[in-house]
Amino acid sequence: MAEAVHVRDGVEKPSVLIIGGLGYIGRFLAKYIHTHSLCSTVRLVDKVLPQLAHLAPEFTEPCHQSFFLQADASREASMSRIFERPDGSTKPWDYVFNLGGETVLSQALEVYKLRSVALSVTLGREAARRGVKAFVEASTGTVYAPSRNPRKETDKLKPWLKLAKCKLEAEEALSKIPGLNLVILRLAHVYGEYDSGFIAKALCLARIYQEQGRELKWLWTEDLRINTVHVEDVARALWKAAEWRAVNSTIPADAAAAPESPTSPRRSGVISALSPGSPTSSTSALQHNSTIPIFNLVDHGCTSQGTLATIISQVFGIKTGFQGSLISQFAKMHLESVVDDLNEDILQPWADILAKKGITRPGPLSPFLEKELLKDTDLSLDGGLFERVTGFEYERGDGLKREGVEEMVKSYERMGWWP
Repeated sequence: MAEAVHVRDGVEKPSVLIIGGLGYIGRFLAKYIHTHSLCSTVRLVDKVLPQLAHLAPEFTEPCHQSFFLQADASREASMSRIFERPDGSTKPWDYVFNLGGETVLSQALEVYKLRSVALSVTLGREAARRGVKAFVEASTGTVYAPSRNPRKETDKLKPWLKLAKCKLEAEEALSKIPGLNLVILRLAHVYGEYDSGFIAKALCLARIYQEQGRELKWLWTEDLRINTVHVEDVARALWKAAEWRAVNSTIPADAAAAPESPTSPRRSGVISALSPGSPTSSTSALQHNSTIPIFNLVDHGCTSQGTLATIISQVFGIKTGFQGSLISQFAKMHLESVVDDLNEDILQPWADILAKKGITRPGPLSPFLEKELLKDTDLSLDGGLFERVTGFEYERGDGLKREGVEEMVKSYERMGWWP
């Protein structure tokens, strides 16, 4: 993917460094940049080789081996290799996107500190030292104190996942690095083609219950919020954030004080039987630091557990519902054993379905549930600030719909992952 044209409107296109470039979001960002010929030079850094990253054919050119560098970005010793330009130039990268770090839930806190906090801080220091124009840090909306009402960027911070606790720690550390041109994006649940995360878990569960001819009942209530954002919108938003940060250092006061957006008032929806954890951390000083640009990324769909249950019923032709309050209360009190029992009930049937359909390489898909994924906690975000400040417009702003889920399943089928 050599860029044939390095100049646009008389200005040289930016050079781009993507950490976690072969990850789920990273590959879509690379594809967006490639499709629209947005950069002069690109480097994708990842610990995983392209051959092992489960890349779909459309990512072959954007994620070509010639743009790839295998490195551990959490290590200080890797910085010179990562930040040196391929042509030997001493010029700094214009945009650095940090999409790396540990994404698996329910890991030990030390794992997140090493793979996420140390990675962010090491990269941030080097980016500041080299004068990078925009450093875009991808964080998570689970850093807020959970509430059914959409959380704004200035609302109370109280992470409810171990991963989120360390993401917030990384945000705070980055905000203290002198000279770092930082912008932070806090994401809702990201979904789209080839997704193997939050929404994908629910689809795997639905496939098992479809095969067994059983009703799929979720814990908690249909009103539980599991707000979403499409991966292609995330890729576009990342680029918009970098462009904005390269010429802006703070959010205008009038924009921050503007009225609520369509994503904020009473967005009603329902979300998956899988719902992230519960509060574990205290309020952070970062929420009072108005000098750091922080934006939420979330569509306007107000997705809830009920939304997902309805879509799954339509797509898979199965009955869906919700467990009664007594069962949900028991699950809340004995969540670890409940999750263990659930995994015991679903992993073997999933393996049986794969074998029956001759699927020998299911890729990253799995119905395995982490305990943190099932907690009774709302993820509800207000994304209006980013739209007002940058002028960004969502292309998939109506949220998770039947068509989106069907696209996901078809993408799995194309890859030979889906039974």
